[in-house]
Amino acid sequence: MHTTAHSEVTLLPGLKPVLELLTTSPGRIDSIFCKKGLHNAEIQKILTLCRQLDIHYTLVEQAALDRLCRTKNRSRQGGDAVGHQGVVARLAGMEYCRFADLLNLVPKAPLPIVIALDQVQDPGNVGTLCRTLYALGGAGMVLPLHNTAYLGPAAHRASAGALEQLPIARVTNLAHALDSAEEAGFAIYGTGTGPNSQDVLSHPMHLPCILVLGNENKGLRPGVVKRCAHMLRIPLIRHFDSLNVAQAGAILLGLALAKHVAPDA
Repeated sequence: MHTTAHSEVTLLPGLKPVLELLTTSPGRIDSIFCKKGLHNAEIQKILTLCRQLDIHYTLVEQAALDRLCRTKNRSRQGGDAVGHQGVVARLAGMEYCRFADLLNLVPKAPLPIVIALDQVQDPGNVGTLCRTLYALGGAGMVLPLHNTAYLGPAAHRASAGALEQLPIARVTNLAHALDSAEEAGFAIYGTGTGPNSQDVLSHPMHLPCILVLGNENKGLRPGVVKRCAHMLRIPLIRHFDSLNVAQAGAILLGLALAKHVAPDA
């Protein structure tokens, strides 16, 4: 998969341009902002398509749309004013793939692991994890549609080009996606430090698998934890609160790769 990174957040204002992109290339859209209170046919069609295509949309005040377009206008260094007509699409820094297609790619990956991120908010963490995952041969990443980091310039910088190569899927319901992966034969591993968690050095991951990493502050949501057949923890030799999610993911991927290439070691 090859995509093009953007040096700035890319916005597409206007009813007809947004409708056309929803119809022809919905995978290029990260989210859509619509003015509250509009009920014309074009807006209703946009919202209907968003619901059908699982594209995140937010109803906002006029002032919020005006601010977005003023930012776009400034970035164009004196270009003409941008009229939004009550709708602005924020474009993704890359095109997403379907979750089912991502699962089909896993057996071909050097390291048959998919990382799932449960509401990780920092784009730098997402980008760093993509960099590690791609470098170590991982298959791809899955993100929830809502409450996740925007894969824009910050994520692309942190990924050092990996986001342009790594398959990324978005799902409306992460817990349901994990259920379908388990039915397809994938082991599901969560991360945490609870009483039922297992030391990853004593309980290595069995591949192919989905490795689920949680929010920087709250960890995994309870509904996601229920879908994890095993909970793993990284043993810390010195007393320390926790590791950064990108650091923890890198350690777990490194251990999985070592076991995968030398299973009897």
